[in-house]
Amino acid sequence: MKVAVIGAGWAGMAAAIAHAQAGHAVTVLESARTVGGRARAVQASLPDGTAATLDNGQHILIGAYTESLRLMRLVGVDAETALLRLPLTLQFPDGTGLALPDLAPPFDAVLGIARARGWGWRDKLALLRAASGWQLGGFRCAPTTSVAQLCTGLPQRLVAEFIDPLCVSALNTPAHEASGQVFLRVLQDSLFSGRGGSNLLLPRVNLGALFPEAAARWLAAQHQGTVHTGQRVQGIAQQADGRWELQGTDFPGLYDHITLACPPWEASRLVAAATGVPAAHDAARQQWCSAADNLRFEAITTVYAHGPGVRLPQPMVALRNSAELPAQFVFDRGQLDGLHGVLAFVVSASTGERSVVTDQVLRQAGEQLGLPGLQALQTVVEKRATFACTPALVRPGMQVAPGLVACGDYVDGPYPATLEGAVLCGTAAAALAANPG
Repeated sequence: MKVAVIGAGWAGMAAAIAHAQAGHAVTVLESARTVGGRARAVQASLPDGTAATLDNGQHILIGAYTESLRLMRLVGVDAETALLRLPLTLQFPDGTGLALPDLAPPFDAVLGIARARGWGWRDKLALLRAASGWQLGGFRCAPTTSVAQLCTGLPQRLVAEFIDPLCVSALNTPAHEASGQVFLRVLQDSLFSGRGGSNLLLPRVNLGALFPEAAARWLAAQHQGTVHTGQRVQGIAQQADGRWELQGTDFPGLYDHITLACPPWEASRLVAAATGVPAAHDAARQQWCSAADNLRFEAITTVYAHGPGVRLPQPMVALRNSAELPAQFVFDRGQLDGLHGVLAFVVSASTGERSVVTDQVLRQAGEQLGLPGLQALQTVVEKRATFACTPALVRPGMQVAPGLVACGDYVDGPYPATLEGAVLCGTAAAALAANPG
């Protein structure tokens, strides 16, 4: 088949790879000037004028991200050097919090909880009882249950220092609004998926180099596929023979199949305005657009700051956040990619204005890290970084119409908006295109 993939983010590049491996001729069209979507490299300058490559957000992976790791290796990325692997650690600047040892589950969690600093034995036993109950229940709960409701009865300190930061980092949704079922699935596949599944994988290269740029090179070198940036598709039209025409790009042509790997609002625009689609598919098309349009989104703000000689006790440190001190985590880029003195503060489910959040984070650095003199380098706000992963959320499916499928971290599935969810959906969408039945 001749296939067009609209969008060169992680889902789009995963779909393009799977299409190419199936023997199809693949053309990827990306509206931005760079590949990577919402996980890409951005350029900045250090205070002395030295150029630096940062990211549009400080993403992390975990050991259970098997599809992401497989695709990285496939396209020539050495995952062992490109990612720093650490046991799951949610520790604060004073050393309190959870740090799992390098053991097979469930022994890593049991021993890690038993050794957690700052937690009393009642706190630890309460968490162990809750975790055992979730496991015995098959990591299932009522679809309408929120994470806060799921954790009713847990001591407030555990909720504040473990549940809340884990929930907002995984689902980018506050615990009182987040889906308990999706949260349980994340716990199941990370803490109970096998040794190393819960490990943190911190990128030691920029996010563009970590996968999408290497994927574009692999596609061209191995399968004669093409990736064109700066190409926003204005419309799509289905022909009488079932093929699709792309409108408004430098590469219109006719394609046997289209994979929509663009954001949900862009995909909905294209689907709603598509011409030539048989009337028999109108109801399904409208239903798909309605589900996509009804998604609510959460922002993520990443504040990059610099201080000469600054070094954290470990590459990632948890922070105690509040409305006035909003960052949940800080990363030491010097220990990751060699940008010494550069710290990345992450504010998940961010609601404040850019300048206000920047000032708040710098004050938080002074109060909690003892670093009052940091200089702001760049603040990146992804206003629609992820969909709000709320209870009983209806997400659009992959199949839109014959020869037209959608993929992305927002498409119906068991995971929240993560890199792993994106690439899994991309691979699955390509398989669905090959076997639509």
